[in-house]
Amino acid sequence: MPDVIVIGGGVVGASVCLRIAQAGARVALIEAKRVGAGTSGASFAWVNSRHKRPRAYHNLNVAGMREHAVVRQQFGAAPWWHGGGAVEWVSPAKASDQSAEIERLKKWGYIVERITAKDLQDMEPDVDPAAVSGSAITYYPEEGWIDPVVYAHAMLSAAQRHGGHVSSGAHVTEVVLRGDRVGGVRTEDGRLLEADVVVNCAGRWVNGAMQEAGLRLPLAGTAGFLAFTPPIATGLSRVLHTPGVNVRPDGAGRLMLHSDETDETVSIETPLNPAMAQASELVARARRVLPSMGEVEAEAVRVAVRPIPADGFSAVGPMPRLRGYYLVVTHSGVTLSPFLGRAVAEEVVGGRTCDVLREFRPARFFE
Repeated sequence: MPDVIVIGGGVVGASVCLRIAQAGARVALIEAKRVGAGTSGASFAWVNSRHKRPRAYHNLNVAGMREHAVVRQQFGAAPWWHGGGAVEWVSPAKASDQSAEIERLKKWGYIVERITAKDLQDMEPDVDPAAVSGSAITYYPEEGWIDPVVYAHAMLSAAQRHGGHVSSGAHVTEVVLRGDRVGGVRTEDGRLLEADVVVNCAGRWVNGAMQEAGLRLPLAGTAGFLAFTPPIATGLSRVLHTPGVNVRPDGAGRLMLHSDETDETVSIETPLNPAMAQASELVARARRVLPSMGEVEAEAVRVAVRPIPADGFSAVGPMPRLRGYYLVVTHSGVTLSPFLGRAVAEEVVGGRTCDVLREFRPARFFE
């Protein structure tokens, strides 16, 4: 069995660490700050395979959704998981696009249901009917969301029960190379940790420890902005996608708010303040959907950079020309993490090849 080091303690790294430990290899996960401190802890954390094209990428995300169900069954209690599906309605100008998307998803076997305004009121009585008036409403029953940090902690706790080791607050500054293969990693305090295989799950920081410029993965990350309400009186129980704002519960009565157009106004350098205009606008839009929120301001805001390879698709697999170095870099990490954990362990420890990952190898950037 190889000795394996996993870099990065987000949802992907935690899943990989668990499955490698269960496969019988000696594995250590190294996290620079704390578990879930990176993109995982600032994610809308919506589990889905919507708007995922081409078909191979859709299938990969569906595999992630199915593996979430497997993990829940294996763990029994799964406090990180929140099902109930997701509801969407769009502006009249986008109705034809929505219809085309629904037809595509149905052809690909994805479960989609048209529902009435009455159905929505039965499901989510706090939604203002006026906010939905005249819109076609769609329900995606297999979707959900997770608490990413709770999930990552559960995976790593299980990994430790199988002999895995977890180090937080240990920043990997170098992937150590010995000729054409990996020899381990060096941390900021100068320690050399030897390993046969290094699996880099550091997300947008994936290139930080790779000194060899020719072995750095090209990235095209985008910023994601989230606003959070204080605890409010609403019974929202599932993800809502509306023309102006996406909303989901975030525990203890809080709501998480997001919109794609707001993302375009921020970067990782944007000064953050709960009173900033972007947060106030998201709260105002959410209030038009859920009037029971009342007069409330954002309690917190977060920005994260999504770890997206340059062509927009996952990069999962061995680095060409360098033995023992394996990359796992992807957007949709929340959806994909349980599947990637199993697939990576099968490849790294079991020596098997995952056909679902065939089109998403890092080698395409280096050939």
